[in-house]
Amino acid sequence: MKKPQKSKPDYAVYVVEGEGDKAHWTKIGAAWSHNDGEGFNVTLSALPLNGRLTIRKPQREEA
Repeated sequence: MKKPQKSKPDYAVYVVEGEGDKAHWTKIGAAWSHNDGEGFNVTLSALPLNGRLTIRKPQREEA
């Protein structure tokens, strides 16, 4: 039986263009960890033509 996907993602997915302080980060999706810890399900809202994909833990929202 397949478990439903958690509603809150474990990671944010970005496309990053450039390097260092001049890098431009654009959030393009989210990722959820598999229950066994061996992979991810990734949902993208855009497909990048340039740059690199970076997957990061979401930043905590400040109160």
